[in-house]
Amino acid sequence: MNSTKKLLELQPGANVWFRDRRHIIKHIISLNELLLVDAETKAIIHATLCDVKSSPESESSGNRPDLAQITDARWTEALHRFEIIGPLIDKGKRSRQDVADRAKLYRLHENTLYDWLRRYEDTGLVTSLLPRERSDKGKTKLTSEVEAIIQAVIESEFLTKQRRSPAKACTEVRARCLKANICPPHDNTVRYRIKCLAGEHLVAKRMGRKASSQKYAPLQGSFPGADWPFAVVQIDHTPLDIILVDDLHRLPVGRPWVTLAIDVFSRMVAGFYVSFDPPGALSTGLCLANAILPKEKWLAKHDIKGEWPCWGIPSKLHMDNAREFRGNMLQRACHEYGMDIEWRPVARPNFGGHIERLLGSFSKEIHALPGTTFSNAREKGNYDSQAMAAMTLTEFEEWFVTLIVNVYHQRLHDGIKMPPIDKFRLGIFGDSLNPGRGLPARIADENRLLLDLMPYEERTVQNYGVAIDEVHYYHDVLRRWIDAPDPLSPKRKRKFTFRRDPRDISTIWFYDPELNAYYPIPYRNTSLPPISIWELREAKRRLETDGRKNIDERSIFEAYDRMREIEQQAQGKTVSVRRAAQRRKLGQHSARPTEKPDLSQVAPNPFAAQGCPLIEPFEEMDDLA
Repeated sequence: MNSTKKLLELQPGANVWFRDRRHIIKHIISLNELLLVDAETKAIIHATLCDVKSSPESESSGNRPDLAQITDARWTEALHRFEIIGPLIDKGKRSRQDVADRAKLYRLHENTLYDWLRRYEDTGLVTSLLPRERSDKGKTKLTSEVEAIIQAVIESEFLTKQRRSPAKACTEVRARCLKANICPPHDNTVRYRIKCLAGEHLVAKRMGRKASSQKYAPLQGSFPGADWPFAVVQIDHTPLDIILVDDLHRLPVGRPWVTLAIDVFSRMVAGFYVSFDPPGALSTGLCLANAILPKEKWLAKHDIKGEWPCWGIPSKLHMDNAREFRGNMLQRACHEYGMDIEWRPVARPNFGGHIERLLGSFSKEIHALPGTTFSNAREKGNYDSQAMAAMTLTEFEEWFVTLIVNVYHQRLHDGIKMPPIDKFRLGIFGDSLNPGRGLPARIADENRLLLDLMPYEERTVQNYGVAIDEVHYYHDVLRRWIDAPDPLSPKRKRKFTFRRDPRDISTIWFYDPELNAYYPIPYRNTSLPPISIWELREAKRRLETDGRKNIDERSIFEAYDRMREIEQQAQGKTVSVRRAAQRRKLGQHSARPTEKPDLSQVAPNPFAAQGCPLIEPFEEMDDLA
């Protein structure tokens, strides 16, 4: 297990790298400034947080498995280990007796817990607790048929309201295996699979969602542990009460959506994301990434004066039950970075009170802007929102962040009896009555965080590269994986993980399972224009409407070109055309991973073979959410 630091620890005495030299943090001056001591010359140096990093190496997204590649069994085991060591991780004066008591409780050797603690504290990631790969990697004691039978029995016989016993599940697995002339697994194997089931999921399936909520959800209206910055962060969406205009014609394009995150302790806005697209997994992921990552570069890029010293990994995320929050990969990414998800109970709206009050406060400010739709028809009166619309999305973003940074964070908040920025500082540095939490660690690998929150697909690599939605991609980094067999089933072709940003699908990101690193893969035909997933779907829809049965890459981009011609002819005429053009422009200029592939590490293809049979057609792409 690689122990490269994924978090930048910010506390006196910690080692950091500044201008390619090792330094030691001597003193934390403010939320953005440090005093460093050069490890060699002992010189005292003033530095800003954005200029220090955790290691001298270039930060990359490698050295750990991709979340989509981890089997459910291994992931469940890692979460189980994290649950065991959780109370020991943040314990201030952890003694050997504390570890011994915890080990005894779970019938483990204390050295095992020390090993898990070391691995987790080295990285701060749940993947560090994955069971180590055995020397016989690629082999399995159980066949895929037996595994399928075990999983089917657990789902159909054990996870039901009848609440059958594990013994019944073992008997059923044995019976099905014998009926299929397959050697049955030992009962302990089945019992172990059941033992690894998540407690909340187990109770929900066997006793109902209400029983699960009563056992695992917090008391109504309470936020246990929201006693320091980023202990609890709430996230929610809402359409904004304003009509914006496009950049080119300054004509209306419609109301945007905002996804907002709030730190419950300080009421600081932790992060946001504004777009013309309805809420989904992408907007949730980008809002979460914005909350976790520092904001200095964004403020400087938009020339906004002020500080937004709010970053870090939330201990708990408090979110609605909406579909966009329930995506499996979003949940896995949250667990990977140590974020516990707490769902808002159905029909109990007061659980989201902090974020909803914040959205309500911002709505009042927005009602003073040109183009506001107000909150109801009575309030709007004869005001013509379309005719008065004047702000572009970029201009609104800059206004919105200025409101957050220089107004909302600075003014007295009735709920906490002080400005949010002062409450945040109090939580970090403390005072004579309250101990401070200290500066939170920073994510050292920002690219990998963005990739972990992106949608992904699984595809085989063929001699022309890879195809997703009939669009072809290729780079030499794929060459060694052409026709690679599945290590667990050599007669089948191996599938690999590819991630793509729906806003611009001209580049996808390939995960190399041996190097544990991502590499950008461009269009195979680099002359093709960048397009979004929504434009791709619209082009395919038009082809299907025209009666085209065989849709390929060429026909898709020909349809796209026709769409652009129609759009150019109709520029300024319709809201939908202007919104599509604006969304394209914003998507192509949005932040995304920027790494370049390091081809020096890529070895020749050990699996390539001539004359391999053609691979079956690709499966349909999963829904982005």
